[in-house]
Amino acid sequence: MFAFPGKLSRKIVRTLFVFFLVALSAIGMTLYLSWQLEGVAAAINDAGSQRMRTYRIAHLMARSLELKSEAAAFGRDVQTELERFDGVLLDLRRGDPARPMAPPRDADVQQRLLAVELAWRETMRPLVTDFLKRPADQDETVLDRFDGELEVFVGRINDLVLAMERSYAHDTNLLRTVQAALILLAVIGTAILIRFFMQLVIRPVGELQAGIRRMTNDDLTVRLPVKTDDELGGLASGFNQMAEHLQQAYNTLEERVEAETHNLAERNRELGILYEITAFLSEPAPIESVCQGYLNRIRRALGADAGAVRLYAADTEKLYLMTHEGLSEEFVVRESEMNCSDCLCGDVIRTGMPVAFSTLNPPPGMKLRTCVHEGFATATAFNILYNKQRIGVFNLYFQQHREISGQEINLLETLGKHLGVAVENQRLRSREKELAVSEERNLLAQELHDSIAQGLAFLNIQIQLLQDSLRKGRADEAMQTAGQLREGVQESYDHVRELLVHFRTRMHQSDLDSAIVAALEKFEGQTGIATEFEREGSGAPLEPSDEIQIMHIVQEALSNIRKHARASRVQVKVRRSRRAVEVEVADDGGGFDPVNEPKVLSERHVGLKIMRERAYRIGGECQITSAPGKGAQVRFVLPRKQGEVA
Repeated sequence: MFAFPGKLSRKIVRTLFVFFLVALSAIGMTLYLSWQLEGVAAAINDAGSQRMRTYRIAHLMARSLELKSEAAAFGRDVQTELERFDGVLLDLRRGDPARPMAPPRDADVQQRLLAVELAWRETMRPLVTDFLKRPADQDETVLDRFDGELEVFVGRINDLVLAMERSYAHDTNLLRTVQAALILLAVIGTAILIRFFMQLVIRPVGELQAGIRRMTNDDLTVRLPVKTDDELGGLASGFNQMAEHLQQAYNTLEERVEAETHNLAERNRELGILYEITAFLSEPAPIESVCQGYLNRIRRALGADAGAVRLYAADTEKLYLMTHEGLSEEFVVRESEMNCSDCLCGDVIRTGMPVAFSTLNPPPGMKLRTCVHEGFATATAFNILYNKQRIGVFNLYFQQHREISGQEINLLETLGKHLGVAVENQRLRSREKELAVSEERNLLAQELHDSIAQGLAFLNIQIQLLQDSLRKGRADEAMQTAGQLREGVQESYDHVRELLVHFRTRMHQSDLDSAIVAALEKFEGQTGIATEFEREGSGAPLEPSDEIQIMHIVQEALSNIRKHARASRVQVKVRRSRRAVEVEVADDGGGFDPVNEPKVLSERHVGLKIMRERAYRIGGECQITSAPGKGAQVRFVLPRKQGEVA
């Protein structure tokens, strides 16, 4: 089923339905009349044929008297015509839908048809039947009687045909009248529909189009009349509401543009402040310089008369004044060190909520009131955050009353997070430097222990032996011990020079190969051991700190070869790929058995341990393999960091 929710649609549907019913009735009537006329025409034709058939019967009867030899044949023809006459009369009475054929049903036609049937059944047909049954000598008498009744009977048939023709003419006139009425109905209906649609649809739509054109021409005062409560009335009402809204929006457009321009200027100003301070905080500098530069810029950006940066010490739960601007000496002395319970700055640390207040009406948690005595009208305190941890507070002070907007509060909180990251980064850099120095000292101590300390212990023992030989007067033993002392001193001296070379090593970007070649040339010149350098692949240079550690590993391996390997040839290979950098130091010396000589590879062997620690420090892996009589091999692998381009 169709749904017509709107009033206008229901009106249109009802009107069209009424016109449809009227048109359908008129068309049905014309169809009925046309079918009726078609049946009447066939009936008129059949009724007229009965006259011809009556005369034919008379003619056949006369011919049978003239040609008695053929009387039987003419008798059969007469019988055939009788049957046809009866069949036509029956069709005229009942009608024949198959043809179609139907006589008019008005009273005059029915009366005259009944008269013809009575005359045929009571007079004419019995005479023909008697003619066919009587002997030949009596046929003329019957024929004379038939001829006497013939004209009267045919006259009745003529009256029937005329009645049918009059009925046919009447129905034809009626059909024409209905068709003329249908034409008139179509004209009137079209006019009514045009009027109907003009009033309900076309005129309101035209008014709506005119209103749209006026609105297009910037006439926002246009309003449409609301004459109905249907869909078009609702559309006109909606148009009026839209026009009113646009008029109000246009009237306040300048104010809104000015407000948006002001907001945009404020956003640009905030972005400028954020960019300037972020760029400054990204530069490495001491914590004091970072805090001072930050305070200077934030104070200038917001027009503050004074400011301070305080860092929080969790172990003492105190705030320490790191830097300040625009504050008196008395203020600085009084608040250089502050307990968190002394003032609002401590409340900010504990609660994490920033504050901005007028000193004329200070909050209850403000106990020291130093900023009030300083003469500031407005004071603020914002957290310095790092990874959601509060590490300090920064303050801004204003001589005049100053409202801090929500946008400015968000900006200052964001800048406090940036300052916290910068401060913590500087602390991490300091700790990293301390850790690097400590690790390097540890490596130096290990190398001293492996070389100088052991050499000095040996010299101490030899000196004791020398003293004992001198005390006992054994000159030969004393001279031999003195020679061993000299060799020990020389060896310790060589160790010192080697350590100095190690710790003076400096690398330049992309200079690892050159440094290894130089170290091999120096090693060959000092020891006489043949060296060979081989390079495979290519790739981006490593970080300088990584190259320094690799160079230390190579030098440590060469030092172990010089001390223990008794080698005649040393080969160093550097392989570079997209995934890793591999350095291999191999010799053809005596080697050792890792199974039977566990002390060589144990953690107590300082030289090998140092190489492993250096590799671990930069994220690499150092492996030492050897076999008796087959030399030793030190293999270092450093995976490339993500982002390095091979």
